[in-house]
Amino acid sequence: MRITNLDTDALRSFVAGMEAGSFARAADRLGRSTSAVSAQLKKLEEQAGVALVRKSGRGLALTDGGEALLSYARRLLELNDEAVTAVRGVEFEGWVRLGLQEDFGETVLPQVLGRFARAHPKVRIEGRIGRNQDLVDMVEAGRLDLALAWDDGIPRPTATTLAALPLCWLGPADAPLNWQADGGEPLPLAALEAPCMLRTIACESLDRQGLSWRVAFVSPSLAGLWAATAAGLGIALRTPVGWPPSIRILDPVSHGLPALPKLGLVLHKANKDIGPTGEHLASIISQALGETLIRGWLSNGHTA
Repeated sequence: MRITNLDTDALRSFVAGMEAGSFARAADRLGRSTSAVSAQLKKLEEQAGVALVRKSGRGLALTDGGEALLSYARRLLELNDEAVTAVRGVEFEGWVRLGLQEDFGETVLPQVLGRFARAHPKVRIEGRIGRNQDLVDMVEAGRLDLALAWDDGIPRPTATTLAALPLCWLGPADAPLNWQADGGEPLPLAALEAPCMLRTIACESLDRQGLSWRVAFVSPSLAGLWAATAAGLGIALRTPVGWPPSIRILDPVSHGLPALPKLGLVLHKANKDIGPTGEHLASIISQALGETLIRGWLSNGHTA
């Protein structure tokens, strides 16, 4: 049997197209023409011997073969990029200081640390999980080189928006929701300790809709928040990132809850030159984040 070598550039266009939702948007992201990206997809289908995508309304959907290849494509590109950076980055030494929101501690951080350590074994990472304002303050004070945090609406020249995530009302997956909008009782809210941006958004959204509420459970950590929400002690507001199987997203319309906006996710950089090692860590964060969000939303029935 003759072994077929899949084209790496074509794989990259394929992955970018599916993550962007269209190959036209992928072409913009990759700095190529739409026709060039379409030609690469055709080439990849010829190499694979099967159709990879099909039309679905105004968008694209994967065929069975495309779904199987997409998973392999991500792994192949990850290994390719890791090999290139490892070869080019063996001389890097020193340390990088990284801060993340607790939401991403179990989803993004392991991927980021693993990739970076393999590419730069002589570089040490000082990691910190923290609250949003604390992370921003530490970057501005020069105590962190990079920080992944929620967009607080304050323009900062050192902040780059990576994504806009939907905010969701969350309730227990296996317990009844002991609250109805027309039941006359205030909505029980499970929240993190103040000050908390998402707690403020929840309260303001409920106030605008004229719904009474009470803080039924307060936690200093997400672990406590998830436990209280899973037990039915209160309804929480977060993004669809990092929540456990014991939690489910509540449909705002059927539960009489306010519709919610999206929340920007930004990467803050210290107001100084963080060097090629820091820049590479920033690129790994961006890539790992994109993969985590795509996989997480699709596995939970969301569209990317």
